[in-house]
Amino acid sequence: MSDNVLSILLIEDNLALAKQVTRFVEGLGWHVDFADKGNQGITLATENIYDVIVLDLNLPDCDGLTVCQKIKQSQQRVTPILMLTARDAFEDKAKGFMSGTDDYLTKPCDLRELVFRCQALARRPQLHTNTVIEKGGLTLDTKAFSVEYNGSNIKVTKVGFQILYELVKAYPNPVARSDLISTLWNNELPESNPLKSHMYNLRKALAQSSSSLSLSTIGNIGYKLEGLNNV
Repeated sequence: MSDNVLSILLIEDNLALAKQVTRFVEGLGWHVDFADKGNQGITLATENIYDVIVLDLNLPDCDGLTVCQKIKQSQQRVTPILMLTARDAFEDKAKGFMSGTDDYLTKPCDLRELVFRCQALARRPQLHTNTVIEKGGLTLDTKAFSVEYNGSNIKVTKVGFQILYELVKAYPNPVARSDLISTLWNNELPESNPLKSHMYNLRKALAQSSSSLSLSTIGNIGYKLEGLNNV
């Protein structure tokens, strides 16, 4: 298997299959979030960042095609979706692709193939992008979601990484709160208002790193990164 470590969202109401998939990919070191209902999956996909979403079509509260469409419409960062379903007719596959899915795998399947397909999907957005950004001693690797400052690693969540990425691009200028919401949630901030929580966690990660980096709140405007080397 590849050494790539992915973060995936599994939306599947068959608990036995979900456990099987989860055990298999966690054995590779992958991170898995799980939802057994479509609306729960939409919420997780909206509030978090994943490399790939694995989506069943037959869900108890709404059809997987609808879930696929809503996820694609709600995300600024395009996350590949792999439909995993027992529907194997051409018409079903056509409807899946027309709804926005990026790949289609029918049940039952070899879990090794599921892994390879997820890895291939995760690579697609990275093919034509520079994966490493450096500014003032700070290095962000957009492929590994890793952060280093003056050679020391800073542990951040994937959402925290995305926020930091936007702040680095704008440095030394602030980033408006509305722009962060647009980037992370396509202007549709979830009811739980996660931005405040993610900013708190990012501030905590920077403080624990013993670096000079910090985040400033600029009035009612937004946030600004402070402390980069001679920039």
